[in-house]
Amino acid sequence: MRWLAVCAAVFAFGVVMFGAFVRLSNAGLSCPDWPTCYGQVTWPQHAQAVARADAAFPDRPYEADKAWREQVHRFLAGTLGVLVLALALLAAWRPRWARTAVIAGALLAAGGVTLYVRGEHVWSSLLAVAAIALPLAAAVRLRRPGAWRLAVLALAVIIFQAMLGMWTVTLLLKPIVVMGHLLGGITTFALLAYAALRFAGVGAADERYAPLRRWIALGIVLLACQIALGGWTSSNYAALACGTGPDAFPKCLGQWAPPTDFREGFVLWRGIGVNYEGGVLDMAARSAIQIAHRIGALVVFVYLLWLGHRVARAGLRAAGGAIGVVLVVQVLLGISNVHFGLPLPVATLHNGVAALLLFTLLATLARAQQRLDDAGPSVPVSPTGPRQPR
Repeated sequence: MRWLAVCAAVFAFGVVMFGAFVRLSNAGLSCPDWPTCYGQVTWPQHAQAVARADAAFPDRPYEADKAWREQVHRFLAGTLGVLVLALALLAAWRPRWARTAVIAGALLAAGGVTLYVRGEHVWSSLLAVAAIALPLAAAVRLRRPGAWRLAVLALAVIIFQAMLGMWTVTLLLKPIVVMGHLLGGITTFALLAYAALRFAGVGAADERYAPLRRWIALGIVLLACQIALGGWTSSNYAALACGTGPDAFPKCLGQWAPPTDFREGFVLWRGIGVNYEGGVLDMAARSAIQIAHRIGALVVFVYLLWLGHRVARAGLRAAGGAIGVVLVVQVLLGISNVHFGLPLPVATLHNGVAALLLFTLLATLARAQQRLDDAGPSVPVSPTGPRQPR
């Protein structure tokens, strides 16, 4: 369980990074169908296949340098799904009902994809809902320590994440769906990472760090909100709404109070059928999104800087130092994005370091909790051995 959880968490981090690379390189709609790419398992590579692809999708001409990115991302996500399924099966193997729920959920998910390819979307959606509900119910009812339940919960999350990936394509990069897809990937990584930490025995010998847990949890919530704001900024193409160069930071368009439209910038649902590639908002709405992201970054920076100091003073110096270092790197990457015009390597790293910052908080939270073995709390035994019945 320990090594499989570690492998799955590391792989999930890689999928998050590659997904950011795909999104930021504007390759999100480079395969206009799902789960195939122009009707193929891989992507068109020969002249005849490219001609058929262009004929089948005249509104979306084939772009070789982008299509492979999207389809490789799907392959990576599918591989992660297999790892999570194996982890969930191990976690739920002993109770027969839990094992059955996990297996049935996986089979229903596979059946839902098959029906979707055949065009039976209603039945596909029903199977997908059932596929999510079964492992979710198993995770809630499973009477094992938290790490085991998180391993089962991750399967429900990644099935829903696959649905978000499908909607990202079919709803033409709808911002709320793209943001949800990012949060789904981050959530999958967080569940696997925290489970790996607990399986590895990370924790304290007693409850000395218990007062820190609520402050760490608050930091995780604030960071999750900021990641969501970042996803909203990216999905609405508002990363450069304040311009580039010296006038873009700390000012916006060379002004401390540029024209903004927060009401229009944060409309979550705009109907179906709109192609959101490139964005549909005017400059005032995009500037509002960018400024909100900056305000959120300032709040998170101040709080996490204080949290790192408090954690270090409580005795977890390495954890507090890690929070501070990763936090500063993340802020510098965000400023570099604006100043240098969103270079792809820097923008991709900005997403990856956000996940890494979340990991430092999760590791600190695990370190602040009492260490448990895989079977749960140990039962005290007398130094002289177990008592004999009279």
